Amino acid sequence: MDQTDKRILNLLQQNSRISIKKLSEKLFITAPAVSQRLKNLEDEGYIDKFSTQMNLDRINMKVKAFVQLEVSPGQKKDFYPYIEKIPNVLECECITGPYSMLIKVIFEDTKQLDDFINDIHQFGKTNTQIVFSTPVQQRGYRFNVDDK
Repeated sequence: MDQTDKRILNLLQQNSRISIKKLSEKLFITAPAVSQRLKNLEDEGYIDKFSTQMNLDRINMKVKAFVQLEVSPGQKKDFYPYIEKIPNVLECECITGPYSMLIKVIFEDTKQLDDFINDIHQFGKTNTQIVFSTPVQQRGYRFNVDDK
């Protein structure tokens, strides 16, 4: 991966719907060259997928929280398919420390969050932090390149 590929990835993470033409203009290379680079980045696994980031307030998901959960190693085979099916779970990370899972969730209200926490207690004890604000929105990794 060269500097141009890194620039492409930076631009796509800012706007995954940017056109090939616009990428071409910003990078000072031809549109066919951009298309080939994009194909190579996908084929080589640098680009996993393209997605849309929704405005959670507009879809009435007002409560965001991080839930730490203690799951024993023997429970993971049951826990993983269970947590995968819950649409309110945005991320679930297996972590180090006293809790083995860190789960990022969204709900319409605290009652729904409370119900979720009560449900996952079947796997172990929890610790929950409700988010007040998000000063840095979700973003991808930005390569340090000299932008043209």
